[in-house]
Amino acid sequence: MSRRVSDSDRCPCGSGDVFGECCGPLLAGSRRAGTAEALMRSRFAAFAVGNAGYLLDSWHPTTRPQVLDLDDTLDWYRLDVHSAGGGTPFERTGEVMFTAHYRVDGERAKLREHSRFERVDGEWKYLDAL
Repeated sequence: MSRRVSDSDRCPCGSGDVFGECCGPLLAGSRRAGTAEALMRSRFAAFAVGNAGYLLDSWHPTTRPQVLDLDDTLDWYRLDVHSAGGGTPFERTGEVMFTAHYRVDGERAKLREHSRFERVDGEWKYLDAL
């Protein structure tokens, strides 16, 4: 269940900032993620708003699927970041552990993941999950 988010709404990524100053510019392509955690947060926001194009663009070319069909019955509503290692503007790799909360058919569920990221041509990309 993707949702519309205006620039003045709180960002779905849980940063506390408004969408237009947080993940909105990343999803629009006007700014790049400066850290692996920022990319991971923007990818959560992309799931929340149903932006499959951004998800594919931010995926590492060696692990990116050919197509991505998002499940419209999922409502991604909260992100908890547990830890982030590496992934700074001066590093090539990074890892982020998080829990993504969603609803499906009115029931709450969660996905806990340890994601890996790598720079490709200066841009952070989602590599895979451990």
